[in-house]
Amino acid sequence: MRIALDAMGGDDAPEINIDGAIAAVQAFPELEVLLVGDEPVLKELLSNRGYAGDRLIVTPADGAVGMHEKPTDALRQKPNCSIAVCWKLMATKEVDAVVSAGNTGAVVAAGLRTRLFLKGVKRPGIAVVLPTLTGGSVLMDVGANPGARTEHLYQYGVMGSIYAQKMLGIEKPRVGLMNIGTEEGKGNELARETHQFLMNSSLKDVYVGNVEGRGLYEGEADVLICEGFVGNVVLKVSEGIASMMMKMLAGAVIGALKEEQQLAKAAFVEVSKKFEYNEVGGAPLLGIDGICLICHGSSDARSMTNALSGAMRLKDRHVNDRIVEQLAAHAGG
Repeated sequence: MRIALDAMGGDDAPEINIDGAIAAVQAFPELEVLLVGDEPVLKELLSNRGYAGDRLIVTPADGAVGMHEKPTDALRQKPNCSIAVCWKLMATKEVDAVVSAGNTGAVVAAGLRTRLFLKGVKRPGIAVVLPTLTGGSVLMDVGANPGARTEHLYQYGVMGSIYAQKMLGIEKPRVGLMNIGTEEGKGNELARETHQFLMNSSLKDVYVGNVEGRGLYEGEADVLICEGFVGNVVLKVSEGIASMMMKMLAGAVIGALKEEQQLAKAAFVEVSKKFEYNEVGGAPLLGIDGICLICHGSSDARSMTNALSGAMRLKDRHVNDRIVEQLAAHAGG
């Protein structure tokens, strides 16, 4: 498998991207990574780390999109920036996947500009797996499509279900609609219209209805769908609360225990991993004809290694093939 890695994307790029890629190719002999970015800088970093293999291929690009730049303006001004080159490589089938920890808006915008959509997909969406009391739930979309329509949300339910089946091992995922209440008729016009649509769609047998925000972490659904604005707010609030609680709990647990301190610390670390984006690597942009994993800007080398291996799993488990099949079988819902 060949993956284009946006080597210049992320808060600590390019060093963490180089280190993550080296670890990935060492772990997976079938993997090749195209390191896209500033050619002299990347070659020097590889040399400094003593890498002498042939499965990390430096691919030149001109500049990168900064975290605080407006994506559309930056892509127009920098047509050959690292993330744009990554997408061009996938559009021409030179790579199977794109991985980036750079500006999320730019990653999505560059991808949408290629119109590299799976057959039948109206609008791709970003899916994340969040921990729940029953395991984990897929939340989709968390930022790619803030102006979603009913048809988009239905397709997110289909794509999210397949992702839950193939990647989380949930045989028959329950699908819920994120809403402000569980009762019939709750929510804005989009939510009410989508609720009625889902009850009569190909998802009707697994659709559990409206789910409030607190129901996400109770595990009331295995897949929760929403438009990108709501999903992004839910994700960012969840990250903030998780970080705060982990810090508070760490202080309380370690401070209260003496003899059992190390045991408690080990248990705490194990639980906290469920909230760490480093363990997951990245969130897939589902609906793309290819594979795209969007990583957190604060990703470290381990996270990038996990993202590269995650892209390999998405291909190996034929997630895209299943999405195309199911959308074709239930065209129009």
